[in-house]
Amino acid sequence: MSSPSRKNISSVISQFGKRLFGFIRQRVNNEADAEDILQDVWYQLTATVDAEPIEQVSSWLFKVARNKIIDNYRKKKPDLMEDELTFESEDGEINFREILMDKNNNPETEYLRNLFWVTMDKALD
Repeated sequence: MSSPSRKNISSVISQFGKRLFGFIRQRVNNEADAEDILQDVWYQLTATVDAEPIEQVSSWLFKVARNKIIDNYRKKKPDLMEDELTFESEDGEINFREILMDKNNNPETEYLRNLFWVTMDKALD
């Protein structure tokens, strides 16, 4: 990267950095993700600036940021309830789904069902 390119990139970062970070931060769940996306935008700018001229830098930056935000949401996989209902104990794996759906009303399954719901209530408080 040539010295004028570095100077131009530094100028772009100082000119658009705060505004671009604010744009990203409003659209993602946490600051760490926003910082990662902003870093990806700056990286793409450095990779692109020598390869092709960018006529509207502001538009280009916000478009790349928007695309990175979309990519970030696509990468995030929601937690499956099935995964949350399985617990590994010293005695082996316990699948709460089987306990909750069990039609037998014996004292053990009733106790485990109640224990599950009490634990869930505490976790949600």
